[in-house]
Amino acid sequence: MKQLKLVEPVMAVYCFASFASYPAMQQYIYHRLWQDETNSTIIFNGTVSNCETNQSNPYFIHQKEVQKRASIFTTTLDLSSLIPSLLMALILVSYGDRHGRKASILLPTIGALLSVIGYGLAAFLDLPLGVLYVSSVLSGFLGGFATLIGGCFSYVADLAKDVQQKNVRIAFIDMVLGVSMGVAGITSGYMIEGLGFKWAFGIPGILHIVNLFYIIFILEETVKRSEFQQNLLSTDGFKELFSGVFLLFKDASCNKRVTVILLLFAFMSYLFADFGAATLFTLFELDSPLCWHPVLIGWGSALSTFCYVGSFLGVYLFTRCLKDEYIVFIGIASWMAGIILAAFATTTVAMMLVRVPLLLSGMPLPILRSMMSKVVLEDEQGALFACIACLESLTGTLTIAVFNIIYSATVLWFPGFCFLLSAALCIIPFTAVWILLCRGRQERDHVLLVNDDFSTEVET
Repeated sequence: MKQLKLVEPVMAVYCFASFASYPAMQQYIYHRLWQDETNSTIIFNGTVSNCETNQSNPYFIHQKEVQKRASIFTTTLDLSSLIPSLLMALILVSYGDRHGRKASILLPTIGALLSVIGYGLAAFLDLPLGVLYVSSVLSGFLGGFATLIGGCFSYVADLAKDVQQKNVRIAFIDMVLGVSMGVAGITSGYMIEGLGFKWAFGIPGILHIVNLFYIIFILEETVKRSEFQQNLLSTDGFKELFSGVFLLFKDASCNKRVTVILLLFAFMSYLFADFGAATLFTLFELDSPLCWHPVLIGWGSALSTFCYVGSFLGVYLFTRCLKDEYIVFIGIASWMAGIILAAFATTTVAMMLVRVPLLLSGMPLPILRSMMSKVVLEDEQGALFACIACLESLTGTLTIAVFNIIYSATVLWFPGFCFLLSAALCIIPFTAVWILLCRGRQERDHVLLVNDDFSTEVET
């Protein structure tokens, strides 16, 4: 069978299957806890909400209790997977620098399949919810989403040797990720309503199996395995698994270390500002004065996916005529303009039009990834993307908590405050990238000055 060096299908199928099943997982937990609390089941009734708003109704008290229990259960379930997945991401993705990238792509896919199987068995056999912890922990120890992201970006970095090609390939992976998430979010509701929970878990499981077949038999390896792999279980081999990220910074020159740290800081600070505000869009749209219903929220999510497409096209065009730093500046400005407009949007039309200035807001993250990839050596790509993946997961988790707390404290007097805060926080990554740009100019000026002095001495 002919093998291909295309990791994009893996990313597309994995993200669609995972993000289509994740809302089903959350709602299944809620429904099971509702059944335990009230000894009754929630019946789907088209697009009509089952939410009780009358505070004097006994069901209202049960509803709040179930929401509290579901929130705690989901949080502990996510943490049981997050902690081991961060450790395994550091190991597996940096492991790929010498022993091949496919392990960091294959194992998380197996973990995702086991997680879906756990939910499917619980739904089919009515097993206790505690069983879900087993599949969650197993999924975490097989790497999780952080490992797959790091593995896919490392795989693309191995193939893209040209500077422009690296920008475009990494941006394309980001676009595939965003579009798959958007399509999955829209699809999941129809799957649950039309097929029920059992098949809502069955279809993602089938997709993960197809993905496994592609990874094992069709996806071609990009890294030739070293002879050291034969001694992987030795003391030196065991140390190598844990030392990749550490050596990335320890053996680097001072200039390289400062550059990578500044780029990582810019990446994480922009992700914090961007992701934190983006997660509040649904709550903001549900609240007055917009008061959107699920159909409008679905259309809003669908329009948001065009931001990933627009950002990819922007990277493709701008990378031919602009430096990476200027592309990042344009992307940050796009986010700031769109999110400020969102803070003051009071009508459906205005909120839909917010997506227009946001079209290029996805450019900074892939460009910053590409800039970091260009700084490190070929055999350090895995260690770099392992570090990025872990910090990305930690930042995402922290961001959700921080912005939700701020939103709950400010929603009564100004619901758009978090959006303005996000725009203000974008000054931090903008400043970090500007410092890098200035450092680069100073170094070039120094080199030119030294060369001029040298040529003058030769002439005399």
